[in-house]
Amino acid sequence: MTRIPRTLAAAAIGASMVAVAWLQTAPARAQGRTTASTARDTSMTMALTGDSIITMKLSVHTDPQFTKMIDLIRGADAAFTNLEMLFHDYEPYPSTQSGGTYMRADPALAKELVWAGFDMVARANNHANDYGVEGTRLTTKYVADAGLVQAGVGESLREAREARFLDTDKGRVALVSTASTFSDQSRAGVSWGDTKARPGLNPLRFTTTNVVTREQFDALRSALVAVGVAGRAGRGGTNGQPVSEMTVFGQRFTVGDKPGVRTEPLKEDVEGMAAVVRDASKQAEYVIVSSHTHEGGADRFTPPEFFVTFAHAMVDAGADVITVSGPHVLRGVEIYRGKPIFYSLANFIFENETLLREPPENYEPLGMPPGSGVGEFNDRRSNNDTTGFPADQYIWESVVAMPRFSGKQLTELKLYPITLGFKKPRPQRGWPMFAGPDLSKKIIDDVTRFSAPFGTKVEFKDGIGIVAVGASRSDQLCVSDDSSRSSL
Repeated sequence: MTRIPRTLAAAAIGASMVAVAWLQTAPARAQGRTTASTARDTSMTMALTGDSIITMKLSVHTDPQFTKMIDLIRGADAAFTNLEMLFHDYEPYPSTQSGGTYMRADPALAKELVWAGFDMVARANNHANDYGVEGTRLTTKYVADAGLVQAGVGESLREAREARFLDTDKGRVALVSTASTFSDQSRAGVSWGDTKARPGLNPLRFTTTNVVTREQFDALRSALVAVGVAGRAGRGGTNGQPVSEMTVFGQRFTVGDKPGVRTEPLKEDVEGMAAVVRDASKQAEYVIVSSHTHEGGADRFTPPEFFVTFAHAMVDAGADVITVSGPHVLRGVEIYRGKPIFYSLANFIFENETLLREPPENYEPLGMPPGSGVGEFNDRRSNNDTTGFPADQYIWESVVAMPRFSGKQLTELKLYPITLGFKKPRPQRGWPMFAGPDLSKKIIDDVTRFSAPFGTKVEFKDGIGIVAVGASRSDQLCVSDDSSRSSL
């Protein structure tokens, strides 16, 4: 793991040995040039991970299961993580509203991700605006200074939505980053020339419709009418037809045979990002689309209906990989038209408990007085680690996904189980390493179960998950949504 600089003497000896070897093997090399060129491995291997909420150094750790994992990531041709963190020195003030925890870390930690082998980071997430536009801009600066390719935020919607590119020996990789979970004030905007464009993130908006039976609908409407809130009628309600649709308190209700929740992505956002993906596929060999999506389907391990629709549309437009962060738990894998869709890769680094500071907006709802500290805040929020994230084992389990492509064809997909230290002391949990044998099987069994509705088969072999890349999607669809958004 430690890189030891060569001395001048060693360099001189090495140069001499290389020169001798060159002279001795020149004829053989000349004859074998064509063969060597043909034998060169041109396949593209990616390392894909979930959320990286980094507040402490990675490079100090020496556990063998950690260093082996780092070697795996470094060995990939392109390595990606979702950066759910802002880097600054508290120059900006906090927004009135955050993604749950006001994320901020030492700017020097951006280079820790590079040390770990990462090349690309997604920036669109619900914490992008925790410290306003200035916090976003400072983070962009520090991430760029570290040498990471970043996408998902910008000075306008066009800039936030555009693809960014990584050049590798195995091909060029484009990254498009979006988020469906965000405060509306963090959404980037456009300009018509007479006002400035709004800086922010690339949004993936969606509509939600609550489907109820006729009996339920009429009972709800009657109750609203009784208190003077009738709701806004949509279809129906004219020419003697009963009202069949209404919007009240921002919620849309419609009559259907089976109660449930339907979600659809906003056509404007899908078409806008599809155009970006199509263009990026002409500029790069591979296109990754990343989305930060907290919303769930029938449960938190199931993707919402709107996102399945969106993911398929992005593959149809030319994307090679779809990856999701945000739920903080693993979800299933789908192979759609030969391309992998990771409906959630959960967490890679989860150090949201070791922030340096939090603004009053986080302490006051918990009834904490001025002068309270971050440690006390964490104790109060989690009831001394008995509720919330610290008590939820699924939060601390994940995988490093390693797809391999030969040209545009997916030829291999491996899932390496990792643990983030469930039940370890607060300063020691949150950073990843390869999981042990029993936990590895449990993690892959979970992914296998979550992937089954998509017709995806996952085999647990030699401590990792092997996805059958030829698997086709089943006819089973996500028909019920739980569109509640978890906050961090």
